[in-house]
Amino acid sequence: MSEEKQQKRGEFIAICSAKGGVGRTLLSVNLAVALCKKNIRISILDGDFQFGDVSLAMDLQSTFTIKDVIQEMNNLDEYTLASYLSHHESGVKVLSAPDKPEFADLITEEALDKIIPLLLTQNEYTIADTGVGLTDKTLLLLEKADQILLVTNLEMATLKNTKSMLETLDKLDMRDKVRLVINRATMESVIQAVDVPDILGAEDPIYIPNDFQIASQSLNIGIPFVVNQGKSELAKSIYKMAEQISSRREITIIKTKAPSLLSKMFNKRRLKEETE
Repeated sequence: MSEEKQQKRGEFIAICSAKGGVGRTLLSVNLAVALCKKNIRISILDGDFQFGDVSLAMDLQSTFTIKDVIQEMNNLDEYTLASYLSHHESGVKVLSAPDKPEFADLITEEALDKIIPLLLTQNEYTIADTGVGLTDKTLLLLEKADQILLVTNLEMATLKNTKSMLETLDKLDMRDKVRLVINRATMESVIQAVDVPDILGAEDPIYIPNDFQIASQSLNIGIPFVVNQGKSELAKSIYKMAEQISSRREITIIKTKAPSLLSKMFNKRRLKEETE
């Protein structure tokens, strides 16, 4: 028998949305901090490579970004990568997005194929805060994810786009990884939160209550609300989500010679054919 090592690794969670302004980044940051409070090693990959706001939401002045990591790709290992991560006072480590939109083009599939596994060897969870919609790079992150959290709210336009996104992910055989998150679920709307699962064909969604004041203040001052508003209903809902996520079994993966290159090519071809 050829030697096959069973290697434990962390879980990769991608947080995405079909529309901007639904609280995706704030959710990513607060979920990461809530998990870290459970003594779980966690990192955030700011996967909105053009306009990422994770550093802003955590009041981090990042010395390095993923652009610097790309420039060291030939010599990259887990120890080198660790030196490029920014450390939040909560214990969460962040690989920041480039500081200029044009640098997003430097981030290739090959680079992510190397960076993400290195993050997963050092952390029990890595959260990717993706860009809006289904760009090429967001699709790469969703494909690599063990779990996808799709954030929506009760606004009609957001629900329409979320339904389209779910249908596309279904065509790409990623639907079974998706968990719907209904943000601002208690906001006043003609659509009730309890009706959303039927509208979108999604089971067992996660409900996050509406507290625009706390959420807005958190983003503006760069302090995750689970830190300074821990007793609020908003923070409690994030802690509950963290508990649900951390109760999942730890992932183990067996190293194999063949990565999923063929399946990636097949999935991309399918998407192209379905949209033509």
